[in-house]
Amino acid sequence: MTAVAATSDQPMLAPSIPRQLFVDSGYVLLGLPLAVASFVVLLVGLAVGVGLVVTVIGLPILSGTLYAARGLADVERLRLPAVLRQPRIRPHYRLPEAGANAWRRIFVPMRDAQSWLDLAHGILRLIAAVGTFVVTLSWWIAAIAGSLYWAYDWALPRADGEGDQDLAQLLGLGDSTTARIGLYTALGVFFLITLPIVVRGCALLQASFAKAMLTGVAEMRDRITVLEEQKRAAVSAEASALRRLERDIHDGPQQRLVRLAMDLSRARMQLASDPEAAGRTIDEAVSQTRDTLAELRALSRGIAPPILVDRGLPSALAAIAGRGLIPIELQVDPQLGTPAGRLDPAVENTAYFVVSEALTNVAKHSRATEAVVAVARQGGQLQVRVGDDGQGGAHLAKGHGLAGIADRVRAAGGELMVVSPAGGPTEIRAELPL
Repeated sequence: MTAVAATSDQPMLAPSIPRQLFVDSGYVLLGLPLAVASFVVLLVGLAVGVGLVVTVIGLPILSGTLYAARGLADVERLRLPAVLRQPRIRPHYRLPEAGANAWRRIFVPMRDAQSWLDLAHGILRLIAAVGTFVVTLSWWIAAIAGSLYWAYDWALPRADGEGDQDLAQLLGLGDSTTARIGLYTALGVFFLITLPIVVRGCALLQASFAKAMLTGVAEMRDRITVLEEQKRAAVSAEASALRRLERDIHDGPQQRLVRLAMDLSRARMQLASDPEAAGRTIDEAVSQTRDTLAELRALSRGIAPPILVDRGLPSALAAIAGRGLIPIELQVDPQLGTPAGRLDPAVENTAYFVVSEALTNVAKHSRATEAVVAVARQGGQLQVRVGDDGQGGAHLAKGHGLAGIADRVRAAGGELMVVSPAGGPTEIRAELPL
């Protein structure tokens, strides 16, 4: 069972205080009648189902009760996002097997742990609903009645007995109308000021209980699934990087070193018979040595460039742009290169890898005339964007260069998006958690 979340590109923004107050109040006040209905339906269904289970009739009743609990739980899940400011999450329930008969279908919800959690929430929610309902309603009444006390004080009857005293007299403020109105209005203002805080607390208490029962297990399993996917992506990215490194070494430096060994052997044989030819061969060997060193430096830049470690991401990306075959515009937050703004090394390496590989693909396949690289913090994420004006058609299919980038980003807990219609332009966006 995994969780399905309705997500969006923009985070859920906090509403204004008055709007949140009415949302929370509606959630709490409506929660009591829903809790009463849920308590009655589910408790009666559970009692009847368990009581008649020995006669077999109780099994369909118990199954129907679990389905009713699921429906009531879905109603509660629809109400949670407005209070918790989180996307709606609904778990995947166990489904009947294809071709299952009626009796097998009856047992399906009974073998689903989330269905029993829904049932428990439907019965136990009444406890939290009653307490939060009483507190919320009392606070609203005290806030309204107290803050408007000056408007109706004249209409209230007064006790004539000597032993009858109101709150103002008990507190030693006297029995004047001014003292009485001032005290009750001050109390009303206090309740009015604290109303959003108290109602918010009541709503969060009720919603947190609902979240723990209705989505807690699903979120935990969903998190486990995400971690497993990140682990697989990390293994895949590491294996791809090692294969590419092995191929690059075999096709580049290794071949040059073989030729270098052959040239030096030939030069040694030529020393006695033809010193001039030996000198030319040694010159070629020196040239091969320089080319090999250049290729090894290029390979090391793709693994762990020293400039990234020493000077940070902006300088490393500037070095990439300087080696580009086409003009590359950099839009990188300079704070990322300062001691206070440096990112975690794993995030820096991943961002560098994304930009480096994306620009390599641009140079090889896009036929672009210019590219743009933008890197900046946004909320709790690092946004990396690489765009070009090429021919488009890039995608994340296995066997293509972008698949390795996607694995690397997933391994870091991020997400990679590619927008590349036929004819271009292409934009690669990576979001990495900080």
